[in-house]
Amino acid sequence: MNLFDVYPLLDITPVKGEGNYIWDENGNKYLDLYGGHAVISVGHSHPHYISRMTDQLNQIGFYSNSVQIPQQKELADKLGKLSGCPDYQLFLVNSGAEANENALKLASFVTGRKKIVAFKKGFHGRTSAVVAVTDNPKIIAPVNETSNAVILPFNNLELLEAELKTNEVAGVIIEGIQGIGGIHVPADGFLVQAEKLCKQYGTLLILDEIQSGYGRSGKFFAHQYTSVRPDIITVAKGMGNGFPVGAVLIAPEIKPWHGMLGTTFGGNYLACAASLAVLEIMESENLVENAETVGSYLIEKLREIPGIKEVRGLGLMIGLEFNQQINDIRHVLLRKHHIFTGVSGANTIRLLSPLTLTKDQADTFISALKSLI
Repeated sequence: MNLFDVYPLLDITPVKGEGNYIWDENGNKYLDLYGGHAVISVGHSHPHYISRMTDQLNQIGFYSNSVQIPQQKELADKLGKLSGCPDYQLFLVNSGAEANENALKLASFVTGRKKIVAFKKGFHGRTSAVVAVTDNPKIIAPVNETSNAVILPFNNLELLEAELKTNEVAGVIIEGIQGIGGIHVPADGFLVQAEKLCKQYGTLLILDEIQSGYGRSGKFFAHQYTSVRPDIITVAKGMGNGFPVGAVLIAPEIKPWHGMLGTTFGGNYLACAASLAVLEIMESENLVENAETVGSYLIEKLREIPGIKEVRGLGLMIGLEFNQQINDIRHVLLRKHHIFTGVSGANTIRLLSPLTLTKDQADTFISALKSLI
């Protein structure tokens, strides 16, 4: 059997990870400034993470949501405390796409409406409902096409209100910071005004914090740079440090009923162990604060480099836009300087390092980049 060839792969095979570094099969050491799509939040192979996972696996690895799993409540309490959302409700799933699917379903259940508003350059997943509100026609199959998906220009409040006035919109979904679209922070006042409009027209506000959440922006959630209190928040990527886990945080006003949502694997013992380990490490090592401190330092230094058209982002979620295509720059960073980076389109490099990044490691990247441009 052959693998289904849908990924353009780098000719590198990581065999070991530690902290902010990975090693390939030839013993080459790389600085990881991409974290496997922003997934590695507390560093590779953290001893506490390994211990938590090993201890749990030695007891029990899985049972379904037909039984009591106390670790779920432990995780809900810990996440509520650290995120600043102690009164929200937690529904555990396996991925960002699944989190967003359930968020859209909840919005539709609560309002009795069908339409979802999203925004240009947004990305919310590849599954049925969420791919329809993702701004990438190439990955929307005919079966996903629906008139219930409305995609508006980002930050455009006038068009948003016009759509909400129809009283057909169940939910408005917005990334805390647009990730795949190129690291675009919502314009000043946009989230606050969008929240007001949603309340005015009885529509739920969904903050997709799958890439921008879990401390990456320098706040636990990127929307916490504002006063906004979303009806629903979705998380995944950094939540399990590589173990597949996601979640929906649901405001207390939304009431559940048995069978409303469901998942076979979501919230299993190992997923909870991974998620608790991440939160414990984030708390003990002050990683949200570190993301803000090191990220601000890195953004400031990058903005001093001639040749970069624009530096965007907050914390350790950074986009570097160039006037030229960046394939050659990324290739030399990887092959000569042994630094992993991400990409968005043809002209933007994405930096999504573990939250444990140090200023010295940031300087390593800055020096390497300066030598190339």
